[in-house]
Amino acid sequence: MKIACITTSVVPSKSANSIQAMKVVHALKQSGQDVRLWVPEFETSDWATLADVYGLATGFDVIWLPFFPRLKLYDFCLRAVAAAAHWGADVVYTWALQAAVFGRLHGKPTVMEFHDFPMGRNGPMLFGIYSRFKGKRLTLCTTRALAEGIEEHFNMRFSDAELQIAPNGTETKSYADLPQPAEARKQLGLKDGFTVGYSGHFYPGRGMELLTDIARLIPDVNFLWVGGSQEDIAPWQEELAAQSIHNVAITGFIPNSRLPFYQAAADVLVMPYGRKISGSSGGNIARVINPMKMFDYLASGRPIIASEIPVFHEILTEDTAIFCEPDDAPDWAKVIKALRDNPKKCNQMGIRAKECAEKYTWKNRARITLEKLERLLE
Repeated sequence: MKIACITTSVVPSKSANSIQAMKVVHALKQSGQDVRLWVPEFETSDWATLADVYGLATGFDVIWLPFFPRLKLYDFCLRAVAAAAHWGADVVYTWALQAAVFGRLHGKPTVMEFHDFPMGRNGPMLFGIYSRFKGKRLTLCTTRALAEGIEEHFNMRFSDAELQIAPNGTETKSYADLPQPAEARKQLGLKDGFTVGYSGHFYPGRGMELLTDIARLIPDVNFLWVGGSQEDIAPWQEELAAQSIHNVAITGFIPNSRLPFYQAAADVLVMPYGRKISGSSGGNIARVINPMKMFDYLASGRPIIASEIPVFHEILTEDTAIFCEPDDAPDWAKVIKALRDNPKKCNQMGIRAKECAEKYTWKNRARITLEKLERLLE
């Protein structure tokens, strides 16, 4: 099957939407499909850089197209769909509603991925056009909460054949044969001792205030913060210094290819989200968030401590995670100390986490998408 993938994400970049798109395309390619990816020409890159930044093993074509900034990437989407049609694509697979609409106008079967509600000035209008098109389309929503929210907001219903609840995923191969936490810390030159790990961005709502409070409460526990741009990191370095908190190490951005080793250095991994969570494009995504780190955490085989956010229960269970209130630092500290003092429970939760991760590989996600597509195309 010739699948034309179109994303408006900056490639290469550190953004979650860029990483997710590259992982999806990679999985489709590894599943034996003929895949090309069209991206806007913010900047270009060679394959070696892409493979390192995104942790990719199998090559695929990436085509950068120019665009006019004033046109808000509508011109890019139109050009990309036209190029896909010229290539002879069987399917247009996109994360951009305008590309999905143009794909339908070209008469192409279309796959549209949603990670949030249709946003912006034109998002609802474009979704209305997309949803009214007759023909072959498949809609992917990363959480059931998102699918139900879209149905409720737009007073419509997805048919079972045209909807896939498609949580994000992980690559369990990348997490195979990792060292135990103490050995990983030794190889990375990190301080020894029980370590709580966090990986991801430092956007508002990601829980950096909460992590700071927890670190202050338990100075005999080490904290490893992996990720963040220098611009995002600097204020927290200043805050930690101002509070004389010395048990936090911050790495900055780590390429996806090396991220598993840093996560392996932690005894426990945390998802300290707030009740209001900002996405990379703004807005509050707490109702529908489906963070990629959750699946990587599972694959790492470490216990997870997560904020009590309802949508997390679509994936995490009491066998793999302990839930705490987002604003209760003493409770988080108590749970962390209890896990530190109970290695047997840590080990049992880690085993269950790795078992759970097997259900959520990128390749398994792609397999389900392709099966649904094949039925639609018949």
